[in-house]
Amino acid sequence: MATAALGDDVFGEDPTVNELEALAARLTGMEASLFVVSGTMGNLGALLAHCQRGQEVILGDQSHIYHYENGSASAIGGMVLHPVRTNADGTLPLDELEAAIHLPSHNYHFYHWAPPGVICLENTHNRCGGAVLTPEYFAQVAAIASTHLLPVHLDGARLFNAAVAAGRPLTDWTRHVSSVQLCLSKGLAAPVGSMICGSAAFVDRARRMRKILGGGMRQAGVIAAPGIVALTGMVDRLAEDHRHARILAEGLARLPAVTLDLATVQTNMVVFTMPGVAEAERLQQKAAACLWPNPLRLLQHKPAGRPRTNTSLPRKQKLLRRNGTRHWRYSKRLGDSSPATTLRETLVK
Repeated sequence: MATAALGDDVFGEDPTVNELEALAARLTGMEASLFVVSGTMGNLGALLAHCQRGQEVILGDQSHIYHYENGSASAIGGMVLHPVRTNADGTLPLDELEAAIHLPSHNYHFYHWAPPGVICLENTHNRCGGAVLTPEYFAQVAAIASTHLLPVHLDGARLFNAAVAAGRPLTDWTRHVSSVQLCLSKGLAAPVGSMICGSAAFVDRARRMRKILGGGMRQAGVIAAPGIVALTGMVDRLAEDHRHARILAEGLARLPAVTLDLATVQTNMVVFTMPGVAEAERLQQKAAACLWPNPLRLLQHKPAGRPRTNTSLPRKQKLLRRNGTRHWRYSKRLGDSSPATTLRETLVK
């Protein structure tokens, strides 16, 4: 960061940003890419580039765009969010997805509905516990979108996790979409930033949308430099996060107070439930990232490191909670032995 070559990115003159954008485009097999400050800005900029005001964004009812991006597509872009039921594996039922596309050829009620603008997918899927959607499923969605001349946008904040978990290149997914947003600041460990990738014409429109959103940056090479490190040096490391998440999940699954389906742990997320919202909320306040009051979500990432792989709770912390007449005390003892065997639970009545 301290030695990054700098220029004015608004005019396309920052060499470090240009290098990062060329790298992201190459990795995704896209014509061009654009550096933005966050995944939310990336998704919104992409939707603004794809859609007109009043058009529908067809997306999953458990998607990050639908739940966690402040309704920005509607508030700023005048778009209508049309949610489709999400399966437990993060996919959208293909028949329900196609039924959500209102076109004159479908029925005479077409003019009662907002016209379709874009289909959105997410991979890995956040609210489905880091589930990996397959390239084969993407191909099926792409076929439906192509039939109706609709673009497909991928919220790929953790697409690299999917690629590492499946042992397949990014292009196996991106060849089926019109645009993709990639996050640099999650498992890839950069301090800030996301990339929007797509055709040259799409990225040109997205660049204008970024400026409208206040995302035009001047000497942005300072924050683009770690993005290059993220894409060149942090991708293969994600497998370590996946292994540590699995160890964590296996340890948690042994606790009688925890309900956890090990089959759902595919990448770096561990989602589990606890008996009683009060206990879950207390744990969330102490150490966890909570999607809703219960279940809870724990994530493995680079700063966690091997010494803390058996839990994301603070080192050697004991939590005492009351549930009726019973007290549950969870103790964590860390050492050089296997994390799965060092996790201890004591029930005190």
